[in-house]
Amino acid sequence: MVKKAIWVMLKAKPGKEAEVEAFLSQGGAMANEEPLTVNWYGVKIAPGMYGVFDTFADEEGRDAHLTGEIAKALMASAPDLFSNEIKIEKMEVLASK
Repeated sequence: MVKKAIWVMLKAKPGKEAEVEAFLSQGGAMANEEPLTVNWYGVKIAPGMYGVFDTFADEEGRDAHLTGEIAKALMASAPDLFSNEIKIEKMEVLASK
């Protein structure tokens, strides 16, 4: 059962929307290589607004993800792709189906 999660809100810089969507698609493929990441979602909320939601069974999985290749790619790409400060919100999953 998943018990841990993270949420990241992403606001694309003007004209960078296609690059952000490609970045999120690549992130989904990369997440398949992370055995401790249970679920990984890259979402479009509205034009230019995106998010990432991930779930993990425990803190070990979440920590592995936060120090892994997707997180490194996100931080490396942030100045070019995003207009907002990247803030990773750690959450506790209280219920799931």
